[in-house]
Order: sequence, then structure tokens, then C-alpha cells
Amino acid sequence: MIEEIFGWFVDPYQFEFMQRALIVLLLVSVVGGIVGTFVVHKGLAFSGDALAHSTLAGVAIAFVNGASVGIGALVAAVATALGIGWVQGRSRVSYDTAIGVLFVAMFSLGILVISRRSQYTPDLFSFVFGNILGVSQQDIWGALILGTATLLFVGVFRRELIMVAYDPSTAATVGVPVNFFRYALLVLIAVAVVVALKGIGIVLVNAMLIVPAATASLLFRQINQIMLLAVCIAAVSSVIGLHVSFYANVATSPAIVLVACGMFVVALVTVSGRRSSLPLTEDATSDRVDMS
Repeated sequence: MIEEIFGWFVDPYQFEFMQRALIVLLLVSVVGGIVGTFVVHKGLAFSGDALAHSTLAGVAIAFVNGASVGIGALVAAVATALGIGWVQGRSRVSYDTAIGVLFVAMFSLGILVISRRSQYTPDLFSFVFGNILGVSQQDIWGALILGTATLLFVGVFRRELIMVAYDPSTAATVGVPVNFFRYALLVLIAVAVVVALKGIGIVLVNAMLIVPAATASLLFRQINQIMLLAVCIAAVSSVIGLHVSFYANVATSPAIVLVACGMFVVALVTVSGRRSSLPLTEDATSDRVDMS
């Protein structure tokens, strides 16, 4: 019995494409879990979705011109992130409206570019629906570089990011450049989206930013605990979903997301309704106070 269970977990990794898929998913889990904590509690879920869809423009333009689609996606996501901050900061347009305008503009541009091609382009559409089993060694290195840069930035400026995310007025009072870190948070989300893009796809990438962090926030209140648990939830969901996909012969990305959503439901049922509906309180940011 134990050997059968062990074999169920180990056997898929005799294939190199499964090994590569696992590595990328673990990278996505770490980056998504940490950045996703800010996304959930700053109320930036729509930002993640918008930035994911905006990458279609960069992917499409890079693809038709024979350039790196990864770089195209990164440029489009970062440009959209900076554009959102610029529009919202220099007009009376609300934050979500600025996101909506740039999101539909970039996504429409991507569709327009794709529509100009007369033949079906499966490589291009893999970025829309995800193709974790098709990731290459180059994809792994790209995700590793972007993921490492993201984690280093969060590690160095963790205190400032938390202060700006949860109490920008106090952050400004103590001399933190609030506008810079607001832009930085949007760029972090954009980079996290690109890290997960090839594996999970534009359609589902936002789920891996939101669902693990949302699940963790139901169970813990301190920021460090939420981040750590979000990473674990994302990693467990990814491994289980990858195995389900392998053995049941179903699409990997939705399998992973559905496992993560199932874990959210379990957490929601486990905790009390009152606690699950509360926003992050001052107690949850005691970690921030301790850093001073």
C-alpha cells in the first residue's frame, strides 16, 4: 500500500516534462503566495486580472515579430501597471476605472494583432490557456530570474511595502515614499503574473495570486503567517493538480486552480462565519508594528 502511494507520487517525474512543470509550479507558488498576500489585502484582485489579460498584447506583438514572447509579456504587464498608477494619480478617474480602461485597451490590442494572422497559432494560445507540460528549460530560467528579483525586492523593502499596503498615511508620515511603493507593488504584481503566465495561462493566472492568499487569510491574521501558508497552499494545490492532470488526462491549469478553490472552501467551512468575513485588522498587522 505504501509502495503504491509512493509510486503514485514519484512515477510521473520519470518524464522530464513533468520535472520541468513541477519546478515552474513551485516557483509560481512562492512568488504568487507572497505577492498574492498584498493583492488580497490591498484589494488589488482586479489589478491582477487586468495585468494578466494585458500581457496578451505583448505576447501577440512579440510572437508575430519573432521576438521573445516572455519579454513581450513582461513589457506589456509592467507598462500597464505603470499606466494604471499614472492615470489614477493624475486624474479624477477612480483606481478601478483606470484599471478597466487600460485592461480592455491592452487586451483588445492583443486580440487585434492575433486576428491579423490567417492561421491558428497554438503556441500563442498556450499563453491564454496555459501549457505547464510544455515549459522549456528557458522558461524555467526566465521564471527563476524574475521570481528571484521579485523575492529580493520584497525581502529588502518588506517593511515599506507592508506600511504602504495597510497604512499609507503613517508610511508618509515616517518618510516612506508612498507613491514609489504603490507603483512598485503594481510592478510586483505584473512580474508575478509573467512568472506564472506560461504555466497557468492568462485566463487562470489571477486565481493563483488570489485563492491561496485568500485561503491563508481565513486561517491566520499575521502577515508572515499568511504569506507562508499561502505559499504552502499554492504548492500543495500545484502538486495535487499536476498529478490529477497526469493520471486523469485533464488540463493541468484548471485542475490546479480547482484544487486550490477546494482548499479555500474547506478553510471557509472550518472557520466561523464571523471570522471569515472580517477584514485584516490592526492585530493582523502587528508584524508591521514590531518592525519599528
